[in-house]
Amino acid sequence: MKNKLIANLALFLTALIWGLSFVAQRGGMEYIGPFTFNAIRSFLGGLSLIPVILWVKYSKPDTRTERRKRYQHINLARAGIGCGLALFTAMSIQQYCMQFVSAGKAGFITALYIIFVPIISVLQGKKLEKSIIISVFLAVVGLYLLCYKTETGLSIYDLYLLVGAFFYGVHILVVNYYSSRVHAAKACCLQFFVVGLLSLPLMLMFENPCISSIIACKVPIFYAGVLTCGVAYTLQIFGQKNTLPVIASLIFSLESVFAVLGGALILGETMIPKEIAGCVFMITAVILANLSPEEKNHS
Repeated sequence: MKNKLIANLALFLTALIWGLSFVAQRGGMEYIGPFTFNAIRSFLGGLSLIPVILWVKYSKPDTRTERRKRYQHINLARAGIGCGLALFTAMSIQQYCMQFVSAGKAGFITALYIIFVPIISVLQGKKLEKSIIISVFLAVVGLYLLCYKTETGLSIYDLYLLVGAFFYGVHILVVNYYSSRVHAAKACCLQFFVVGLLSLPLMLMFENPCISSIIACKVPIFYAGVLTCGVAYTLQIFGQKNTLPVIASLIFSLESVFAVLGGALILGETMIPKEIAGCVFMITAVILANLSPEEKNHS
């Protein structure tokens, strides 16, 4: 019970940081392109974790056998590459589409990973509790009320975002598989170096970044790099050790709630009744999901 509480707290903090990062992501697009933004934020996120990794390494003696080290290094490489590939695809699609789609609409479609995660879990042979299915339904309703504004039909960028949402769901499930097998900070560091390296060719092919623009974008990049990448994604890997991926995805979807609340508290934006109702639906969904009995095997 204590482990579950700590894990869920870590996931709530992750959702909070992600929610506030939408402002940073939108702000970053005023100065640099999406692939440049993702490349720099990812390298910054990876670099910010190196002091943590070194502190852990030298804070206590290493008593592992060579065989154990080799096994952990293989798992770490697989986790970093697997998580990095899924996250690179999702982040690239989301950041690119935010140039053409409103933040609310992007937030709603992106958060539909709460549907893809249970679907993929069922295809893998997992059984879902009825309360989880109801929670997912309530969360989708809440997301719609919270994020979606009256707009003109569907566009090709909406479909791209839906693909991105699928890969965010894949990332959650890959993290769930490796979370108990690897060190959270090391895996997070490696995944972001993978994302950064994959973003570099796209940055050089499609964009013309300059030092002055990057410097002008320093605040959004710092938040997205150090807090969103370095801190939040490490908390994600740590938190998912003791939480089912479907429940984790529901908690993560609260990023939309925190984004709206952050806009109201920090930027002085007004919350309309529809948005307040959306918050209530989503919070209810998360509470209901956490009241359901969990499986012993999370993998």
